[in-house]
Amino acid sequence: MVEHSDSRLMSGTELARTILVRTADRARHLTEASGTPPCLATVLVGDDPASATYVRMKTRRCAQAGITSRPLHLPATTRTSELVEVIAGLSGDPEVHGILLQHPVPAHIDERAAFEAIAVHKDVDGVTMRSLAAMSLGLPGFVSCTPGGIMRLLDHYRVDLAGKHAVVIGRSPILGKPIAMLLLGRDATVTICHSHTQNLSRLVRAADIVVAAAGHPHLIPGGDIAPGAVVIDAGYNPGNIGDVDVDHTRTHASLITPVPGGVGPMTIAVLLEQTVAAALTQLVRQRQRSATPDAATTIPGPHQ
Repeated sequence: MVEHSDSRLMSGTELARTILVRTADRARHLTEASGTPPCLATVLVGDDPASATYVRMKTRRCAQAGITSRPLHLPATTRTSELVEVIAGLSGDPEVHGILLQHPVPAHIDERAAFEAIAVHKDVDGVTMRSLAAMSLGLPGFVSCTPGGIMRLLDHYRVDLAGKHAVVIGRSPILGKPIAMLLLGRDATVTICHSHTQNLSRLVRAADIVVAAAGHPHLIPGGDIAPGAVVIDAGYNPGNIGDVDVDHTRTHASLITPVPGGVGPMTIAVLLEQTVAAALTQLVRQRQRSATPDAATTIPGPHQ
């Protein structure tokens, strides 16, 4: 690992912009060829201000990318069975190509049951058991968007993962666990830390790559980051504060994501990219089931 006197910021904003331009181009070609624009349904339960802000942001990005957005806002009193019924209806709707359940949901709802109501071919947020299994086994499928965005950033900045010690702080099923599996799949040696981990500082100091995803402001002090380490701050706390004390980390980390402008934009970019990919697959299958044998050939592939 090479030491640096000052770290470089890993701009998720710049990379996300590139991904979104390409995604918009693919969405436009798909719409022109099929007559059907990609459609993302977003489901928000309750009135959490941060969640509402995220949904509005995703709706704006959809419009910019040529993706139809179908927002559904359910009251905080919604029961698990009611939410599952709504999501199941979207899963069976041929005009909807991707489904996002904004999380977290109210505490009384069984979030896992709600996630599992999402059809796997519409799970563009990568939250179902089958998507998580695919990530763990290195099989095709939709990745969890934040972990997927992190991997894209690491690749963009040419971070060699093979043989490196990666410490993941946080074990949520939509961030900590899937990013650990994705890193493991790239031959990193992965340590997962959580609220019961002892000697966290010692583990972080031994890491070549740190992924902080605990949702705890400045949990990781700058002094715990080893010289030359790569730091991915996936925490977002009130006041635009991450999980890592960036001001005291930049002088010796080799690469670090800013908060905001690092992981966040990548999450949305991957979500929309996967929505267009899901739409392409579903529309091609619809054409293949149609009466015209070669109809599917009129729809451009994902790299055209």
